[in-house]
Amino acid sequence: MLAAFDRLFERAASKLNLECTPEDRDQARRDFVERYDEALKHLDDSEVAPISEPLLTHMEAAIDRLSPGYVAGHLASAPLAMHLYETVRRIELRAAEQRLLEHMVRQADDRYGGN
Repeated sequence: MLAAFDRLFERAASKLNLECTPEDRDQARRDFVERYDEALKHLDDSEVAPISEPLLTHMEAAIDRLSPGYVAGHLASAPLAMHLYETVRRIELRAAEQRLLEHMVRQADDRYGGN
């Protein structure tokens, strides 16, 4: 999987005309491993065939077809997605707290005969 990442990283860097140092490549690889650590562990524990050459070629072709606007849109949306995730998480937490309070009030009304 990491060899496939390296190959696709090189293709993406080439597509974007980025000059990456070996340190940049190593950092990108570490970020990939950190981001997908659980999935990579599962792959290590199972007998999954490596990614085939035709599939890797297909993935490289997909990178080649990306437009600059598409790439910029993904880069722009990443920080917004993180913010959106945190905002929705806070909203859901408040809703859960409200449901818990309502549940406790209903129990108190039923248990002690209400007002």
